[in-house]
Amino acid sequence: MAFPFLVPTSRTFEPGNFPVKTYRSESGQETRILYGSTRTDLRMSLTYANIPDADAELFLDHYDEVQGTFKRFNIRSRTKQGFEGDRNKLENRDEGVRYRYEGPPQLTQVREGISTVTVNLIGVL
Repeated sequence: MAFPFLVPTSRTFEPGNFPVKTYRSESGQETRILYGSTRTDLRMSLTYANIPDADAELFLDHYDEVQGTFKRFNIRSRTKQGFEGDRNKLENRDEGVRYRYEGPPQLTQVREGISTVTVNLIGVL
């Protein structure tokens, strides 16, 4: 089962940072070493507001299929729909970034049969 094919109503994206290690000597001098050319720790939070409970269950099913926070997966192009910038930057596809769940999807029941789902993802190589 692939990540649910729904368009989020809102999204938060943090592009991550390059792997840098900082060393400080006793005199206070700083040396920084770059350990790669690819940003890591990308984070994306997706909210799907007021969706039917059947659609909300798709996220729970997917979470179970990828064994919670264990397996990685690709996000689908509809997840990036509405983003005016370079959509590939959200996926960092050129660098082979895939996503995993940071934790379980959060469901809030709005009214009977309607829920809001928030999914927090971490981009990993």
